Amino acid sequence: MQRDGVPRVLAALCGLGVCAAAGCSSAPGPAGAGATCGSTRTAAGVPVIIKVARGQVDCTIAMRVENQYAAEIRNGQVPGNGGGAPVAVSGWTCQGYDTPEVLSTGNASQCHNGSATILAVLPVPTATNTAA
Repeated sequence: MQRDGVPRVLAALCGLGVCAAAGCSSAPGPAGAGATCGSTRTAAGVPVIIKVARGQVDCTIAMRVENQYAAEIRNGQVPGNGGGAPVAVSGWTCQGYDTPEVLSTGNASQCHNGSATILAVLPVPTATNTAA
């Protein structure tokens, strides 16, 4: 018996980070805390939104760091279960969150550099009608 959200969470945990994908968008220039830089997918293909959690970050850099992080996970270059260990990516430190954190916050992973932090966040699912 599977619960609705379990497959999505497992997919997120198997590939925390973001992949380079056609159609990803990002706003140019620096963005402050709370800003959204764009959306893409984790290394496991799970949709995520890249947000600035702290400091000022150029969204082009944020997207590039997240894409590199996902590429390293896909290529098996990140230690830990599903690539969960911290890893240096272009001067940033990136790491996936544990299952309880993902389930409670929707945050799949974070990368930080000095006083700046970016998050890969699972989008809030939209309600759908299902047949009974």
